[in-house]
Amino acid sequence: MSSGIVLSLNVGASEYNPAKPVGKTGIGKRPVDHPVAVRPPGPKTTGLHSGLVGDYIGDTKHHGGDDQAVYAYATEDYKWWAAELGRDLAPGLFGENLTTEGVEVNGAVIGERWHIGSGLVLQPTFGRIPCATFQHRMGERRWIKRFAETNRTGAYLRILTPGEVRAGDRIEVTDRPAHGLTIAEAFGIYMHDPARLARLLDADELPHDMRAEIEKRLAR
Repeated sequence: MSSGIVLSLNVGASEYNPAKPVGKTGIGKRPVDHPVAVRPPGPKTTGLHSGLVGDYIGDTKHHGGDDQAVYAYATEDYKWWAAELGRDLAPGLFGENLTTEGVEVNGAVIGERWHIGSGLVLQPTFGRIPCATFQHRMGERRWIKRFAETNRTGAYLRILTPGEVRAGDRIEVTDRPAHGLTIAEAFGIYMHDPARLARLLDADELPHDMRAEIEKRLAR
């Protein structure tokens, strides 16, 4: 269907976070030049948190877990933001594990499969909802609102087949579901178009807690 590469593989260590009461964050991810093991982290609050071994997540209430095991952001969107903001943006700045090239990240269909390297298989689940930690890291006014309105969110991914990943690995996109619900369409509906919420339920691969939330909202 399509293919690209892992342009940069980024891992975050624990550091002080003045933006949230949890006090620690792993958003400051930096490129690594060695392979990293990737495994399902388990439940969001009680599991291993990140899908990448050695990657730190501080706010485990809102980040990590099986449905947000890996975060990907496209270098093409970085270039757009660099022009928009008038500043250089290094891989990992947005807190992504995989900086990709040549892959439709915002245009990824929820539930499609990303075959990476020699055996790792990931599956897009939803876009990234910006938070106070992200705003503080960027140092841009109204960043949360601006990022959400632009709908260049990147994609969270769950792990279907564990494996290893390294910079330069090829990404092959396969098995795109017929429902056609993309990361960008789903995020736009969830954040800005409540009249179309039922459309999100077309994707069986939507994060489980989000599906439960939407079903409750629709039942009111």
